[in-house]
Amino acid sequence: MEKKYGVFLLIFLVVAIWSGYQSFDPVLWWLEAGMCVAGLIVLIATFKRFRFTDMTYAFILLHMIILLIGAHYSYAKVPAFDWLKEMFDSSRNNYDKVGHFAQGFIPAMIARELLIRLNVIRKKSWLPFLVVCICLSISAFYELIEWWVAVLSNDGADDFLGTQGYEWDTQSDMLCALIGAICMLITLSKVQDKQIEKITTKSEE
Repeated sequence: MEKKYGVFLLIFLVVAIWSGYQSFDPVLWWLEAGMCVAGLIVLIATFKRFRFTDMTYAFILLHMIILLIGAHYSYAKVPAFDWLKEMFDSSRNNYDKVGHFAQGFIPAMIARELLIRLNVIRKKSWLPFLVVCICLSISAFYELIEWWVAVLSNDGADDFLGTQGYEWDTQSDMLCALIGAICMLITLSKVQDKQIEKITTKSEE
């Protein structure tokens, strides 16, 4: 494994240890951080068969850090966003919206790279539409997971859902994921294409 990937792994481990130490709720931490651990296992297991571009790995790490911060404090109690809540006289802590924006942005990057490099579709004009559909599907499935966990956890439901009394929280979460996916396609598609070309050329040599 190249040194840069070792650095990525080290950063993840440091943040994960900090996140788990004196977290808001250990059970909630495992529910939130468990997805990061599962994702890491999948990435390590598939690393030799399919290696993503460096940019994709970097953004995956960023997404995991966002999740681990939320797992440590709970999404409704992240200090920096409590400060913003007071500054703008808002009724809720909006850190969860950052998480859901990332839930669209980073999966869009992953899905787009997989669709391109595995030659899933012939007509590239369909690529943005399919990427957005995949991201919305992931977001909707995550909302279903939140619902199932909330039903089973009872007392911990409010902290895990993070609705903070907002009745349209589920819909706004999915909207944030949609915006995130579109933003990725608009801002980083060309950069990603160059990285994909670079890694493809390198693998053919």
